[in-house]
Amino acid sequence: MNRVLFSLLLLLIALGSSTLRAQKAYKPEYIVITGGPSLIEWEKFKKVPHDHWWANFVRASRIRLQELRERNGDDALITWLVYKPGYIRRGSHQEKRDLIPEIQSVQQKFKTHLVFFNSKQELINYLNAGQPRDAVKIANLEYFGHSNRACFMFDYSNEIDSGSKTWLHETELSKISRDIFSSNSFIKSWGCHTGESMSKLWRKATGQRMIGAVGTTDYSGSDDPGWHPKLGSSNGRWTN
Repeated sequence: MNRVLFSLLLLLIALGSSTLRAQKAYKPEYIVITGGPSLIEWEKFKKVPHDHWWANFVRASRIRLQELRERNGDDALITWLVYKPGYIRRGSHQEKRDLIPEIQSVQQKFKTHLVFFNSKQELINYLNAGQPRDAVKIANLEYFGHSNRACFMFDYSNEIDSGSKTWLHETELSKISRDIFSSNSFIKSWGCHTGESMSKLWRKATGQRMIGAVGTTDYSGSDDPGWHPKLGSSNGRWTN
């Protein structure tokens, strides 16, 4: 075999190997993240109080989990990440009952992989390595909970009045690995204001677009079939 043919053969082998790597099939994972509710004892004095119903974010998440299951089939890997301390605290204060079994009943109904997290680091750890990311990539990631323009606030007005002690800030997004997502992942924050700043830094940190709201979002009307949180003002919009 002459040198030209040998070089051509090596090139074809290299191209074939590259194509096989590019065509590697990853199992998709569909993730819903649910933050905790506020405590009415602090919110009831405000002009626009939050979370009269403890299940605002759980109900919105439930509807989305059902859609993901019906759309992707019984074998799809659907993971529900829930900020547990917020529901323990709300249950012990207002509802006077254990809310965790009610969350678990949603998980059982839609056969999701339920993961409770207690800190932002536990959330990040799951996203980065909770599944073997060499075989499973995140195809869908959605957040239901309190937020502002710069962060997800998992415990807003739940542990301290009108504030948060557990959050994921836009300056911390580089802790999320860039290679955990499938190409063209669907990512959306259903919280308030995240389209005003956090969406931009999310894309810079992860390489993925995140849809977020400019303005507030409205979680009322959640008994309607096929309901999703809506923009809270006439001049609000979704952006990425």
